[in-house]
Amino acid sequence: MQTFTDDTICALATGSGPAAISVIRLSGPEAVTICNRVFKGKDLTQVSSHTIHFGTIRNDDNSILDEVLVSVFLNPNSYTGEDVIEISCHGSPFIRQEVINLLMTKGARMAKPGEFTLRAFLNQKLDLSQAEAVADLINADSEASHRLAMQQMRGGFSNEIGKLRQQLIDFASLIELELDFSEEDVEFADRDALNRLLLKLHQLTYDLIRSFKVGNVMKNGVPVVIAGKPNAGKSTLLNQLLKDERAIVSDIAGTTRDVIEDEMVLDGIVFRFFDTAGIRETQDTVEAIGVQKTLEKIHAAAIVIYLFDVNDMEPDELQTIVTDLQQQTDQNNAQLLVVANKIDGHSTEELQQRYPFIENPVFIAAKSGTGITELEKRLTDFVNTSAVGNEDVVVTNSRHYEALVNANEALLRGHQGLENGITGDFIAMDIRQALHYLGEITGEITNDDLLGNIFANFCIGK
Repeated sequence: MQTFTDDTICALATGSGPAAISVIRLSGPEAVTICNRVFKGKDLTQVSSHTIHFGTIRNDDNSILDEVLVSVFLNPNSYTGEDVIEISCHGSPFIRQEVINLLMTKGARMAKPGEFTLRAFLNQKLDLSQAEAVADLINADSEASHRLAMQQMRGGFSNEIGKLRQQLIDFASLIELELDFSEEDVEFADRDALNRLLLKLHQLTYDLIRSFKVGNVMKNGVPVVIAGKPNAGKSTLLNQLLKDERAIVSDIAGTTRDVIEDEMVLDGIVFRFFDTAGIRETQDTVEAIGVQKTLEKIHAAAIVIYLFDVNDMEPDELQTIVTDLQQQTDQNNAQLLVVANKIDGHSTEELQQRYPFIENPVFIAAKSGTGITELEKRLTDFVNTSAVGNEDVVVTNSRHYEALVNANEALLRGHQGLENGITGDFIAMDIRQALHYLGEITGEITNDDLLGNIFANFCIGK
């Protein structure tokens, strides 16, 4: 990805629809002078940083295009590390486009997606993981995803990775020094201390890798599949959870033939619910396709709710189903929640005695709403939010996850090599690889293709 840091870019920084106010942003060495050519008010070349000025934007014929406020942020104390101007104009699509066109005739060019944040990275105002957190913050749609993005943008994850890298660098320098004096057969690095460090860092990276499961679902939403036999009440349960008639409810078996998806927020966490076709053998071609989709969704779920009708499920049959589902969810690192439906006329004690093999079941009557609050609590309990609450580092980005896995493997190879007495040059190779992968996360190690892929996903004004 070719970058330009010696020219000046501009773009709309607010939404594209009509609004009371729109903000147009410029960044680059000529940002102040370009804006000064169209702004009538104070001479912007003479003002201090972090000041706001009222005036008008004028066309080439000196006619007034709009009354505006201009905010001035001089380098290096700006978002991008360059001179930055933000023009607050009225939110008419015509006005803001005319302002942008005017700025471009005076020497600015249209910014590319994410180019403002890219310049912030290139000017060392943000590292790469913090820059990626900016996009996550913009797209945050729940309290949990917002909190994770803020934590990462403020450098929590970067600081953790930086500490890991520095400890490795300190030992790597000693290993490299040994290689320079290989003919003299000397050791500068304490092998026992290095081995302890590699084990410690291996465990730390492993913990970060494990946190990705929590971080990813909190960022993108927790996929929850509602499965069960036909007429178990799956669609009724979905409607009850969503407080809306989202799915068709009927006494006719096989009503739901495709996957119905919708989402809701519980305790600041987004849950994505999938109401699926009832699992049964069927000769109906369309229904059979729906059953197959159900099985596919179960394999991709973080939580599987198996809903059964207490009036239409024998203990032996349910035990077989639950055992099979438990094996599937264990393989996929998912959670299984068995929910007994249509409990009207039954006592909890009676049902627990009838189905003693179910671990921590939830008893509900989906039609009346009985037990729904308890079900919602159990869903949120499944998502371990303690790491976020305690401000521990949680991995949310798949690129970071992959780099951590590679670094973890390199650290393990280094430890195993030390245990087997390999020479310093092989140890140095493993340490270099671990440093490389950790450096990819924060941007010490990068390339144009990687930057292009990351920043292409940003909006143009950010």
